[in-house]
Amino acid sequence: MEFSQRLDLFGDEVFAALGARRRELEAAGRRVFDLSVGTPDFEPPAHVVEALRQSAADPANWRYSLHDTDELLAAVCSYYEDRYGVGGITPDMVMSCRGTQEGLVHVCAALSDPGDVALVPDPCYPVFQNATLLAGARPAYYRLTAEHGFLPHLADVPADVADAARYLIVSLPANPVGSVGTPEVYEEVIAFAREHDLVVIHDNAYSDIVFDGERGGSFLAYPGALEVGVEFLSLSKSFNVTGARLSFLVGRPDVVAAARKLRSQIDFGMFYPEQAAAVAALTGPREAVERQRLLYQERRDALCDALVEAGWERPNAHGSMFVWARIPGGRTDSVAFALELMERSGVIVTPGASFGPSGEGFVRMALVMPPERLREAVAAIAAAGM
Repeated sequence: MEFSQRLDLFGDEVFAALGARRRELEAAGRRVFDLSVGTPDFEPPAHVVEALRQSAADPANWRYSLHDTDELLAAVCSYYEDRYGVGGITPDMVMSCRGTQEGLVHVCAALSDPGDVALVPDPCYPVFQNATLLAGARPAYYRLTAEHGFLPHLADVPADVADAARYLIVSLPANPVGSVGTPEVYEEVIAFAREHDLVVIHDNAYSDIVFDGERGGSFLAYPGALEVGVEFLSLSKSFNVTGARLSFLVGRPDVVAAARKLRSQIDFGMFYPEQAAAVAALTGPREAVERQRLLYQERRDALCDALVEAGWERPNAHGSMFVWARIPGGRTDSVAFALELMERSGVIVTPGASFGPSGEGFVRMALVMPPERLREAVAAIAAAGM
């Protein structure tokens, strides 16, 4: 039989291939350092786990959850005001989703039709491109380069492309490149959206993992943002609940309503015990989040310092749980380098090319091990002559 042509839009999943080879190396007794996937190794807060447990003990909470509870919506609104200083968020401006990946597929499909154009960063987290392709739209890439600090530089986007675009995806702090937004960048994004009549979709998954004294914030805190855009708030990395997929689309109410209408045709909403866990995270203490940020910074420092000592250029790593490292020795084939690195040193990284054409010549490393373990990984790289 023949399958849908949609499947032809996507290549082989790089993480699956790397994971399969990792298991083979481990089975052969090799020491492996897997820095490829950004899955936090910290534990979720006890009060979040307990809220889920108590809710799951109530049989009534195992029914279809056809809507977000009032308590959950209120918690998101309050969180935006208390954490980000963004007032005026109301329940009609909030929708839960099962992770930003799922949510992005819905909002892109709600905003575009087949043949439309969407502005997507390059390099980018692959779902930004894939959600656009699933909607039938055509990605038009704007490059994130070292010249501009791996930040959006929208002046380079041709005017006719910008005018044709239905939406612009921005992600800061950025996966994979590790850059952190500035007021100037967000102001440029808002002005650009107004000038070209497009919607901004901002992915804010790493606002609690920002280094060197900066404090992560929200795109929606900037004047005019609520008129042009929406933002994904993810609890995954801040509270170490990646498997629970606790995320929210927040912002311009007509965009949220369109995404909600589409989503309602596909699933029955977030499981009530998960909603309870999200409320606990949003309304509970945040001291552990700050302690965790400092631990991530220790890891960033250990990994980057060790790479420099091993002869690598210092990576770009100002925020998120990743560092973006240029391949040493002038090599440019990131897939070949990553495979060779894994075979010779046991260190698994993600090739930059898997994040877009401009990722070639780079690799991404995840801060998913304690500092001493990261230093051991770099020592293995150095011992392998790479």
